[in-house]
Amino acid sequence: MSQPHEGDDGTQRLPVIEQSPDPAAAAGAPGLDQSVSAADYDPVPVLADGEGGKAGRFWSVRRVPAGLLALVLLAASGLFLYDIAAVRAHRSAMRWRVRLADWLAGHPVDDVAVLAGAGAVALLGIWLIVLAVTPGLRGILPMRRESPAVRAGLDRAAAALVLRDRAMEVAGVQSVRVRMGRTRVVVRALSHFRELDDVRADLDAALGTGIRELGLAGPPGLAVHVSRPVRKG
Repeated sequence: MSQPHEGDDGTQRLPVIEQSPDPAAAAGAPGLDQSVSAADYDPVPVLADGEGGKAGRFWSVRRVPAGLLALVLLAASGLFLYDIAAVRAHRSAMRWRVRLADWLAGHPVDDVAVLAGAGAVALLGIWLIVLAVTPGLRGILPMRRESPAVRAGLDRAAAALVLRDRAMEVAGVQSVRVRMGRTRVVVRALSHFRELDDVRADLDAALGTGIRELGLAGPPGLAVHVSRPVRKG
């Protein structure tokens, strides 16, 4: 700060505050020149507050696959039963069964068509086994069970929307995309002002709190990536 001086006319000059030069400007680096934040890191587990009861995934009833399989088995059983009853009544067997028996008699087991049919049947069986032993309903995230009599779930799209609204409250965020998974939340944000590392740190804190407040049984990890919007022209 410079000292006040008196002029020739008796007036007193006001003190002038001398500002120190910006280190970034002195180094020749313009402000907000960072295009991508170093925030693309591995998911970090977000621990939930409190000791909530564990809850497994919701099981899908899978009405459509079960209904289709029941219809196919019913139709096949009806055809075979009718054909067997016709043969027992001294009537000729159905043409399709006779042709199928003749075709199988003329083709060995190592024939390409036989192997292809067997592979298709095996894949169908594996698919049915996978449906039987897996829970399904990947779009519903189980929540912590505070009471044994109550079980709740949260839709993944709704959870992503809640986290997106929480991210938009952070200063400097222009737009946000949230991909909500069962084990990881990936957030990609565009910031039009403020330092990207500062925006990312605020997003990390805000979204970590938001994930804890969702009350999920298994809180997912969090990965935040912040970048500058692409300039047009």
